[in-house]
Amino acid sequence: MNYQETINWMFNQLPMYQLQGASAYKKDLTNTHLLIDHLDNPQEKIKCIHVAGTNGKGSTSHMLASILQEAGYKVGLYTSPHLKDFRERIKINGMEISEAFVTDFTNKHKAFFEANDMSFFEMTVGLAFDYFAKEKVDITIIEVGMGGRLDATNVITPLVSVITNIGLDHTQFLGNTLEAVAFEKAGIIKPNIPVVIGEYTPETKPVFLAKAKECNSEIYFASDSITETYPSDLIGDYQLHNKKTAIQTIAILNAQKEFKVFQDDIKSGLLLVVKNTGLQGRWQQLGESPKVICDTAHNKNGLEIVMNQIQKETFEKLHIVLGMVNDKDLDEVLPLFPKNAIYYFCKPNIPRGLDAAILQEKAKTHHLNGNTYTSVTDAYESSKNTATKNDFIFIGGSTFVVAELPLNKGI
Repeated sequence: MNYQETINWMFNQLPMYQLQGASAYKKDLTNTHLLIDHLDNPQEKIKCIHVAGTNGKGSTSHMLASILQEAGYKVGLYTSPHLKDFRERIKINGMEISEAFVTDFTNKHKAFFEANDMSFFEMTVGLAFDYFAKEKVDITIIEVGMGGRLDATNVITPLVSVITNIGLDHTQFLGNTLEAVAFEKAGIIKPNIPVVIGEYTPETKPVFLAKAKECNSEIYFASDSITETYPSDLIGDYQLHNKKTAIQTIAILNAQKEFKVFQDDIKSGLLLVVKNTGLQGRWQQLGESPKVICDTAHNKNGLEIVMNQIQKETFEKLHIVLGMVNDKDLDEVLPLFPKNAIYYFCKPNIPRGLDAAILQEKAKTHHLNGNTYTSVTDAYESSKNTATKNDFIFIGGSTFVVAELPLNKGI
């Protein structure tokens, strides 16, 4: 198979949460252990930082990678989902894995994948570990896909475990209380490995403390211990917590004396996240006059912060291009959106995409009004045609809405 055939096979043949939802979720790590044994345990040949959390884990992972790159290290970065191309998930110093490596790896192990019913995510994790081991990276940042305890990445022994925050998302898998979700995320805490908590609540802190005590792990609460941060090119208000989390994590790395990161590396790393890592879709500006912002926030906690940030902008009229997936609790998230905006309802182009007409009808019950469009592109173009130069356009509601935008064009 060539690269495109390989990617098509991966997407079509294998269970994959972002396309299928619940049917792709597996209840244990048996398959992952089977896979890494088959690959000769590449995860044992890499040093890593493990990052979980409801929101902010992607931004924090990219900040850590950027800082370590500025310190002169060869840094692997594994994240999900991707926006444009599968290869965004696996990078070294900001460079995506080659098409040839993806194709060769898949062709080589395809029979094993099929014989053992490997999921898309399990296979991708195996690919990342194999690639980073073969490329002899100095350190890797491994972002959890969903949850933590049962996530396919949770077969590593990191130098530091990181949990950015806890919110109610993917409740059908992780539980419908903050304590239950915190328990799943805390599953990445390993015996005698320090853990950084980015944000906590009265419900989640005891869960983290109990798991850390059980594992004899030093626990650090970044929101309490880090009082000074630095500017970043990731400009969303919510990045303040992610910066504190990254800075605390680097402090622990330095204390371990295996890596040396100076203050200037932290400062420049935070300023150059997009340049160093290629991160996109976080309060990203796509145009001005009118100002156009997109953001991948898609759950209550994330959207709450983004909607508050919109209210800090100065504009005459607000235009919101909105699409969601079909397993989203609309009665939970739609009340967060402003009623005085013009809405452009659309469906992200994936099987889990919520029909625009259904979204429009549900939005009406929350006094959010606008027209439906046949695609994200049509909705976005219509908003640009309607808006005047003093207006503000926001595009979001789902990672998959942002994925269909011309992100590389910038302003």
